[in-house]
Amino acid sequence: MDSTVLTTEEALRELVLFRLGERTHAIDLHDIREIIPRRRATRIPGAPRDVAGIINVRGTIVTVIDLGARLAGELASADGSVILVQHGQKLVGIAVDEVCKVLRLPPADIDPVQADAARIAGLSSEHGGVVTGLGHSGDSIVIILDIHTIITHVLL
Repeated sequence: MDSTVLTTEEALRELVLFRLGERTHAIDLHDIREIIPRRRATRIPGAPRDVAGIINVRGTIVTVIDLGARLAGELASADGSVILVQHGQKLVGIAVDEVCKVLRLPPADIDPVQADAARIAGLSSEHGGVVTGLGHSGDSIVIILDIHTIITHVLL
Protein backbone atom coordinates (compact mmCIF):
# COMPACT_ATOMS: atom_id res chain seq x y z
CA MET A 1 0.00 0.00 0.00
CA ASP A 2 1.20 3.53 -0.76
CA SER A 3 2.80 5.14 2.32
CA THR A 4 1.41 8.56 1.30
CA VAL A 5 -2.11 7.20 1.67
CA LEU A 6 -1.30 5.77 5.11
CA THR A 7 0.16 9.06 6.28
CA THR A 8 -2.93 10.95 5.09
CA GLU A 9 -5.32 8.47 6.72
CA GLU A 10 -3.40 8.58 10.00
CA ALA A 11 -3.71 12.38 10.05
CA LEU A 12 -7.52 12.28 9.88
CA ARG A 13 -9.29 13.04 13.14
CA GLU A 14 -12.14 10.63 13.85
CA LEU A 15 -15.09 12.27 15.56
CA VAL A 16 -18.46 10.97 16.73
CA LEU A 17 -21.18 13.43 15.81
CA PHE A 18 -24.23 13.80 18.02
CA ARG A 19 -27.16 16.15 18.27
CA LEU A 20 -28.27 18.29 21.20
CA GLY A 21 -31.39 20.15 20.19
CA GLU A 22 -30.67 21.74 16.81
CA ARG A 23 -26.88 21.80 17.19
CA THR A 24 -24.40 19.17 16.09
CA HIS A 25 -21.48 18.50 18.41
CA ALA A 26 -18.61 16.03 18.27
CA ILE A 27 -16.13 14.29 20.52
CA ASP A 28 -13.08 12.24 19.61
CA LEU A 29 -13.86 8.64 18.77
CA HIS A 30 -10.91 7.39 20.83
CA ASP A 31 -12.55 8.81 23.99
CA ILE A 32 -15.63 6.60 23.54
CA ARG A 33 -15.91 3.12 25.00
CA GLU A 34 -19.46 2.32 23.89
CA ILE A 35 -22.80 3.85 22.89
CA ILE A 36 -26.00 2.49 24.42
CA PRO A 37 -29.70 3.41 24.24
CA ARG A 38 -30.79 5.89 26.90
CA ARG A 39 -32.40 4.28 29.91
CA ARG A 40 -34.02 5.62 33.04
CA ALA A 41 -31.39 6.85 35.48
CA THR A 42 -31.81 6.82 39.26
CA ARG A 43 -31.60 10.43 40.45
CA ILE A 44 -29.00 11.34 43.05
CA PRO A 45 -30.39 13.59 45.80
CA GLY A 46 -28.70 17.00 45.77
CA ALA A 47 -26.96 16.40 42.43
CA PRO A 48 -26.79 19.31 39.98
CA ARG A 49 -29.34 19.47 37.15
CA ASP A 50 -26.78 18.30 34.60
CA VAL A 51 -26.30 14.99 36.42
CA ALA A 52 -29.15 12.83 35.14
CA GLY A 53 -28.42 10.15 37.74
CA ILE A 54 -26.81 6.73 37.78
CA ILE A 55 -27.35 3.61 35.69
CA ASN A 56 -26.10 0.04 35.92
CA VAL A 57 -24.11 -1.09 32.88
CA ARG A 58 -23.31 -4.79 33.18
CA GLY A 59 -22.65 -4.49 36.92
CA THR A 60 -20.82 -1.15 36.79
CA ILE A 61 -22.51 1.90 38.31
CA VAL A 62 -22.21 4.78 35.84
CA THR A 63 -22.91 8.46 36.51
CA VAL A 64 -24.81 9.97 33.58
CA ILE A 65 -24.28 13.61 32.66
CA ASP A 66 -27.08 15.24 30.67
CA LEU A 67 -25.10 17.18 28.10
CA GLY A 68 -28.25 18.98 26.94
CA ALA A 69 -28.74 20.43 30.42
CA ARG A 70 -25.05 21.31 30.64
CA LEU A 71 -24.64 23.03 27.27
CA ALA A 72 -28.05 23.85 25.84
CA GLY A 73 -30.04 24.54 28.99
CA GLU A 74 -32.61 21.86 28.15
CA LEU A 75 -32.59 18.18 29.01
CA ALA A 76 -31.53 15.63 26.40
CA SER A 77 -34.27 13.46 24.93
CA ALA A 78 -35.36 10.47 27.01
CA ASP A 79 -35.31 8.49 23.75
CA GLY A 80 -31.70 9.45 22.98
CA SER A 81 -28.43 7.67 23.58
CA VAL A 82 -25.78 7.46 26.27
CA ILE A 83 -22.17 7.72 25.16
CA LEU A 84 -19.93 5.84 27.61
CA VAL A 85 -16.56 7.53 28.15
CA GLN A 86 -13.61 6.20 30.14
CA HIS A 87 -12.54 9.12 32.33
CA GLY A 88 -9.45 8.01 34.22
CA GLN A 89 -10.55 5.00 36.30
CA LYS A 90 -14.22 5.92 36.07
CA LEU A 91 -16.78 5.08 33.38
CA VAL A 92 -19.09 8.08 32.77
CA GLY A 93 -22.23 8.28 30.62
CA ILE A 94 -23.05 11.29 28.44
CA ALA A 95 -26.76 11.64 27.56
CA VAL A 96 -27.40 13.12 24.10
CA ASP A 97 -30.45 13.49 21.85
CA GLU A 98 -29.08 11.42 18.99
CA VAL A 99 -25.78 9.90 17.88
CA CYS A 100 -25.48 10.69 14.17
CA LYS A 101 -22.31 9.23 12.65
CA VAL A 102 -18.54 8.99 12.69
CA LEU A 103 -16.84 11.77 10.73
CA ARG A 104 -13.22 11.73 9.61
CA LEU A 105 -11.78 15.22 9.14
CA PRO A 106 -8.35 16.34 8.00
CA PRO A 107 -6.67 18.97 10.21
CA ALA A 108 -7.27 21.60 7.49
CA ASP A 109 -11.04 21.26 8.06
CA ILE A 110 -10.79 22.01 11.80
CA ASP A 111 -10.46 25.61 12.96
CA PRO A 112 -8.52 26.02 16.20
CA VAL A 113 -10.27 27.49 19.21
CA GLN A 114 -10.26 31.25 19.46
CA ALA A 115 -11.15 33.41 22.43
CA ASP A 116 -14.71 33.76 21.15
CA ALA A 117 -15.21 30.07 20.25
CA ALA A 118 -18.02 29.67 22.78
CA ARG A 119 -19.94 32.59 21.26
CA ILE A 120 -19.40 31.30 17.72
CA ALA A 121 -20.68 27.87 18.82
CA GLY A 122 -23.75 29.45 20.41
CA LEU A 123 -22.65 28.65 23.96
CA SER A 124 -22.32 31.00 26.90
CA SER A 125 -18.84 32.27 27.77
CA GLU A 126 -18.56 29.84 30.69
CA HIS A 127 -18.34 27.01 28.15
CA GLY A 128 -15.38 28.48 26.26
CA GLY A 129 -12.90 25.95 27.68
CA VAL A 130 -14.87 22.95 26.48
CA VAL A 131 -14.76 23.82 22.77
CA THR A 132 -11.55 22.47 21.20
CA GLY A 133 -12.33 23.39 17.61
CA LEU A 134 -14.91 23.97 14.92
CA GLY A 135 -15.01 21.31 12.22
CA HIS A 136 -16.27 21.92 8.69
CA SER A 137 -18.16 19.14 6.94
CA GLY A 138 -19.79 20.32 3.72
CA ASP A 139 -22.00 23.27 4.63
CA SER A 140 -22.17 22.26 8.31
CA ILE A 141 -20.13 23.44 11.25
CA VAL A 142 -19.48 20.87 13.97
CA ILE A 143 -18.67 21.99 17.52
CA ILE A 144 -15.82 19.78 18.75
CA LEU A 145 -15.88 19.36 22.53
CA ASP A 146 -13.31 18.33 25.11
CA ILE A 147 -15.45 15.75 26.88
CA HIS A 148 -12.94 15.23 29.71
CA THR A 149 -13.04 18.93 30.64
CA ILE A 150 -16.84 18.76 30.74
CA ILE A 151 -16.81 15.65 32.93
CA THR A 152 -14.27 17.21 35.30
CA HIS A 153 -16.36 20.39 35.68
CA VAL A 154 -19.56 18.47 36.37
CA LEU A 155 -18.18 15.85 38.75
CA LEU A 156 -16.01 18.15 40.90
